[in-house]
Amino acid sequence: MRHRFAGAAFAALFASTATAQMLELETDELTFGFIKLTDMAPLAVAYEQGYFLDEGLFVTLEAQANWKVLLDGVIDGQLDGAHMLAGQPLAATIGYGTEAHIITPFSMDLNGNGITVSNEVWEAMAPNIPANADGLPQHPISAAALAPVVEDYNASGRRFDMGMVFPVSTHNYELRYWLAAGGIEPGYYSPEDTSGQIAAEVFLSVTPPPQMPATLEAGTIYGYCVGEPWNQQAVAMGIGVPVVTDYEIWRNNPEKVFGMTAAFAEENPNTAIAVTKALIRAAIWLDENDNANREAAVEILSRPEYVGADEAVIAASMTGTFEYEQGDVREVPDFNVFFRYNATYPFYSDAIWYLTQMRRWGQIAEAQDDQWYFDTAERVYRPDIYLEAARMLVDEGLASEADFPWDSDGYKAPTPAADIIDGIPYDGRAPNAYLESLPIGLKADQRVVGRAVEG
Repeated sequence: MRHRFAGAAFAALFASTATAQMLELETDELTFGFIKLTDMAPLAVAYEQGYFLDEGLFVTLEAQANWKVLLDGVIDGQLDGAHMLAGQPLAATIGYGTEAHIITPFSMDLNGNGITVSNEVWEAMAPNIPANADGLPQHPISAAALAPVVEDYNASGRRFDMGMVFPVSTHNYELRYWLAAGGIEPGYYSPEDTSGQIAAEVFLSVTPPPQMPATLEAGTIYGYCVGEPWNQQAVAMGIGVPVVTDYEIWRNNPEKVFGMTAAFAEENPNTAIAVTKALIRAAIWLDENDNANREAAVEILSRPEYVGADEAVIAASMTGTFEYEQGDVREVPDFNVFFRYNATYPFYSDAIWYLTQMRRWGQIAEAQDDQWYFDTAERVYRPDIYLEAARMLVDEGLASEADFPWDSDGYKAPTPAADIIDGIPYDGRAPNAYLESLPIGLKADQRVVGRAVEG
């Protein structure tokens, strides 16, 4: 689906170009891909607010059928860049699946995902969940409440299937993290078996995000992990209940990135900076004044050329609330974060977390030393491009000096135990020590051989 610039973009162009510094662009006509999810918002906003045009960029946005099609489009040059799963540039660069050197100069958001189960599963889980004084379930809900349900399904010969969006997606790793934190084995990958279902108690498989609710309703899967608005869509349809958000699994966890090939960035350095400038401005707009622009963003995203879901469904999470069961609406102001907390900065420590999860579940088959994790993160995440774009925006009066981590070495402070559902802290400077601290998953020199973990 193609969407070319229109009158609103022209208006925004004339409103803001007076202060913009124009780079000498190597190319100015660009096509970017995205998947129909709320967190593609920075692309839509940069387009609709005229921020791309301010940089002299004539952008076409194209919705893609699925994450594999999107990645292939970037690699083969049909797309100049795209809204990507954070694991995609990393996996491609290390040669897991399709091999290509992809980089990211911009992190698109924090949080934004949820795990939903069918009504049948929810009813079976509910007796295992403590209640608040008001009678509503206590959150966060541990996967330990799901464990006896899975046991009953397996005992009756019903395989417990759940959906996630792609093997190297945040959703895959978050769903696995939640299950493992509750004592449920989510399965392993090996070079010979890339299903991810080796030794699994819950069987995870790929379903494109917009198809999640229909697949759940059909009974093909019993739950899923996906970004918005597809958890809230299940609530609106009355077919499922979101049991936990990724904000509850890991507070302010990294989510999508904007990816492009390393070759594109090398051949078009000024264009890469200009794109990053526009996306930073979009992220600022999305979060500024305590999310004052979110209702306008919801209207934009509801258009068929973008997410194409009902405004009420998108607004259910985008405007600072989240609905679990129908009528159980709770305040979650940070469910979607686009700029605050340095959300747009491409931290090496975020990249390393994804790499540890690839190793934990066998997508990285052999143990790697800490330096390998550091070096791989630096090949893919490009804070140098980001900071050059940020500096220009500050100099132009379009961003605040205080909003950027100028002196960062690329590593966040360790995430404390209290911010993670299993109470295990994460420090990106110690990837192997972190892997050793996780009760379920590959450690040290362990590897998957046949249908079992050895070592």
